[in-house]
Amino acid sequence: MSEHVAPSHAHSVEAMFRHVPHPRIAERRHEKPAQTRDERVGLNGKIAVIVTAVVGTMWAAYIFAVIAFISLPASLSTGNLTTIIAWVSSNFIQLVLLPVIIVGQNIQGRASDKRAIQTYKDAEAILSECLQLQAHLQAQDKILDDVVKHMHTLNSAS
Repeated sequence: MSEHVAPSHAHSVEAMFRHVPHPRIAERRHEKPAQTRDERVGLNGKIAVIVTAVVGTMWAAYIFAVIAFISLPASLSTGNLTTIIAWVSSNFIQLVLLPVIIVGQNIQGRASDKRAIQTYKDAEAILSECLQLQAHLQAQDKILDDVVKHMHTLNSAS
């Protein structure tokens, strides 16, 4: 945000432009990058995190696979296609693939958190560079003011 003054009414370059920092700059000083773990609140959220941490491992998937395969011979011995399909859908897919999917989601969540932190740091760096650029421009404005004053002095003397 900036304020501009018409050049004919301005007596200096600094008077032509006054930097007004955006309010978001002050807000950012009190924030940290959003991460997945920040979103879990309350008792139900804590319970869900614990269950997900236990079930969402490859070890849980291996254990569930063993449990599912224990019941496979009984399903096959019936010779009933519906029973075999039920074993595949309820025992194998639900027991084994669920933990594998949770593991994948946990990995994606960590990658997302990493990107959030990198984006936050990038935004902080860009903000810092912009503030330095603003300071540089203000220094140049002062030099230009001195040049303009010098030119007025030379014109007045002639």
